[in-house]
Amino acid sequence: MKAPMMKLTTALTAVTLAVGATGVSAETWDMPMAYSASNFHSHNGEQFAQCVTTGTGGDISITTHPGGSLFKGGDIKRAIQTGQVPIGERLLSGHQNENALFGFDSVPFLATSFDDSAKLWEVAKPTITKVLADQNLTLLYAVPWPPQGLYFKNEVTSVADMAGIKFRSYNSATARLAELTGMLPVSIEAAEISQAFATGVADAMVSSGSTGYDRKVWESLSYYYEVDAWLPRNYIMVNSDVWNGTSEASQNVIRGCAELAEYSGTWRSKEYTGFTYQGLRDGGMSVGPASDQMVSELKEIGVTMTSEWLEAAGAEGQAIVDAFRAMK
Repeated sequence: MKAPMMKLTTALTAVTLAVGATGVSAETWDMPMAYSASNFHSHNGEQFAQCVTTGTGGDISITTHPGGSLFKGGDIKRAIQTGQVPIGERLLSGHQNENALFGFDSVPFLATSFDDSAKLWEVAKPTITKVLADQNLTLLYAVPWPPQGLYFKNEVTSVADMAGIKFRSYNSATARLAELTGMLPVSIEAAEISQAFATGVADAMVSSGSTGYDRKVWESLSYYYEVDAWLPRNYIMVNSDVWNGTSEASQNVIRGCAELAEYSGTWRSKEYTGFTYQGLRDGGMSVGPASDQMVSELKEIGVTMTSEWLEAAGAEGQAIVDAFRAMK
């Protein structure tokens, strides 16, 4: 896995060096990130930051702050909007209550593979970019998580087995999934997952193999079921006032670094999927497909959730889904 990344890093540095320094006064941009430093999103963000720092000749130096150390995940978007920090990373589906369109990437069983996720992002990107622009945010790049599966402390073979289980939620979709399966949603930030499971605050969650591996959830949970429910995205965005005040030369560097970071992050996500599944197994967890009954019941719930999301997202949401389905 390292060789392609070394080549990409070399290419990324070459591109930014070719642009050269911008010659404006130096700035330091703090970049809050919600996930642990070991997470592939955080590592990818760190390389993006180094790319910008190198490419602008230090005129813009980005310092990443992973693990919710500067702002908790739920506070990052607002911090960028209000200028508390110039740049940051956020799981936009965590703000679906604010605007239903932010949850387009968490509609159950709509896009369940990396290829479908890319197609869905292609049709949704113009709309999401505009929504963010209206909120004084400029989108730089987005990277998908691996497919979402279900983690449980005890064996589960049907939706009936889920009744009463305390379920970690991270957005409206996951909270609604809990409600429709009879589980009890508990909102828990990514940085707090390990403690929540260790103390019994939650006993289940839907997430990727990456999150479980990074947080060593095998210390508390025993089962991971591959259901490939959706592939949510993390988004890197910059305050638009800051962006508009950045020189054209630096903007060009940042765009170039962002394009490479989106490619790099997507590649990492794909490669990390199998690696983390094996890591969960090595930790002692049972990892494998969910039962046919569970998948069938979850897809029925997915139909309900899709209908609810389309009603909330209105014509723009329907246009995204229609355009995506036309590509398949």
